[in-house]
Amino acid sequence: MRMRIVFSVIALFWVILLSRIYHLSVNSNEYYNEIAEQNAVKIQYIPPVRGIIFDVKDRPMAINRLGFSILVKPHLSGMKSEILDSELNHIGGLFDDLNVTKLKREYIKNDSPYNQEFINVVEFIDYDKFLPYFASLSLRENLRIEPASKRHYPYNDLASHIIGYVGRANQKDIESDPLTKLTNYTGRSGVERYYNSVLQGVEGSKRIKVNALNEEIEQMNFTAPHSKNIKLSIDLEVQKFVADVFGEDAGSVIVMSLKDGAIIAAGSFPEYDLNPFVLGISQKEWNDLVKDVDHPFTNKLVNGLYPPGSIVKMGMALAFLDNGMSKYDSFYCSGSYELGGRKFRCWKTYGHGNVNMNTAIRESCDDYFYKGSQKVGIDAIVPILERMGFGTKTNVDLPNEFVGTLPSREWKMRKYGKAWFQGETLITSIGQGNFLVTPMQVAKYTAGLATGLNITPHFLKSIDGVDVDFTPTDDAFTEFEKSQLPAIRHAMYEVANHPKGTANRHFIGSVVKVAAKTGTAQVVGISQTEKKRMQEEDMAYLQRSHAWMTTYGPYEDPQYVVTMVIEHGGHGGSAAGPKISQIYNKLVDMGYINLEKSIAADAKKQGKK
Repeated sequence: MRMRIVFSVIALFWVILLSRIYHLSVNSNEYYNEIAEQNAVKIQYIPPVRGIIFDVKDRPMAINRLGFSILVKPHLSGMKSEILDSELNHIGGLFDDLNVTKLKREYIKNDSPYNQEFINVVEFIDYDKFLPYFASLSLRENLRIEPASKRHYPYNDLASHIIGYVGRANQKDIESDPLTKLTNYTGRSGVERYYNSVLQGVEGSKRIKVNALNEEIEQMNFTAPHSKNIKLSIDLEVQKFVADVFGEDAGSVIVMSLKDGAIIAAGSFPEYDLNPFVLGISQKEWNDLVKDVDHPFTNKLVNGLYPPGSIVKMGMALAFLDNGMSKYDSFYCSGSYELGGRKFRCWKTYGHGNVNMNTAIRESCDDYFYKGSQKVGIDAIVPILERMGFGTKTNVDLPNEFVGTLPSREWKMRKYGKAWFQGETLITSIGQGNFLVTPMQVAKYTAGLATGLNITPHFLKSIDGVDVDFTPTDDAFTEFEKSQLPAIRHAMYEVANHPKGTANRHFIGSVVKVAAKTGTAQVVGISQTEKKRMQEEDMAYLQRSHAWMTTYGPYEDPQYVVTMVIEHGGHGGSAAGPKISQIYNKLVDMGYINLEKSIAADAKKQGKK
């Protein structure tokens, strides 16, 4: 019996041993082959070169400058620090703009016992500057030289808020987009950020065999990285002209095609040089930008919030018509309107007399809109203004677009927990109070008035040579509203072309007959109790109102919208009118506006008379 037990134990031992041998030699063969392959085969990921941004005529707006980076062998920060110091001092001796202390700090930060890769200490040195030293540096066994590229903006500050810039990727960027760990950069603002996934491209890779010393023996396969170039609708010649016309003023301007919403020029002023941001700017430079009273770092196209002032009056008029009023209905303007013991004054001290819709828009009568809005009510007005683009995003291809504020009962209750007052309806009707819009919203709104279509403003024209279609597919207005638009357009025409129009004298030099509307966006409240208002020119600069003007032209054949806001410019007509007039003349000179159809339409109209 004992012998049976002994033999059973021995037999069981051999069965287990043989099973284990079988498992190791057969079943685990694939597993250990994989480990062996991992030890022998290495995958290297290759960063893509960022795509180029072109203007509409193929002029580069954002490119990649060629150069080199310098990497140092790992594990030199301990016992071998003398070698490290020698290498870094040698580099610093060749390029005197490099700080050796900073290079060493960067090396130590990235050196680790677990790291077997060379450490990047100099991110980029321009090709021409580096080339004389290439041979000597590449022969040093502790150094490695690798090709590198750096984002460069050839036009410095021109169209800076549109193009945007790239910056070093941080941990948050890497977590949201792992490719940035390889590229080290990501889009921070403007088109660079909005189309970052297109521009940064797709990584490449190569599988190589290595020996026990991690030295490359053989390349097994290779997949090239690739990225895509994009072309914008911006014309740099028009862009430069617009910037020159705007001069030293602060504000923004948008020049947009009415065909599909393509923006051929736009600016947020003042602009700033993009190039220092690529490798990082100093804290002082950053503070100077942030503290500047004209806010150069704010993209006013989509982040600038201003009361719309009188430019909202066309939308208000359409809301009145939608709710039973006629374009022939008139109110008497005496210069003020009393409600609840408070006087709401018209900008014209002694009033406009009897005014209908056309007169009210042409001469920007506040009293007409006070009385009309009280008759119709804020609840009927808000949905129509919202449908025209206020209080909503335009969906322009720029990041972080603001929606502004379209005041309403619901908005006030939600924000302040308070009821709405009738006086707030009156103030809202002339685009003041809590009403806030962006210049891009005003450009879209104007495009809707000119065409009756829901046009999406955009900067993109094509991706890798393939055009992107932005043709509007839906209407912004009801059939009834479309039937009323000609009357509103005529009123806008008279703003710029009638002797009593608020912008008439400012378009004398324009070869294009435009439809327009001026507006004044108050920065500080002006007391309604004052019979005689303080003049803008008598105010301190930062207390002066912002000057609005939005236009489309030619009137008979709408082709382009030009919208402008000049911060602290006072009255929209005098501040913006001459500048916009020059822009339209430039569009004609460059062939963007064809006057033939407009001239023919004018001649036909004159013939009927």
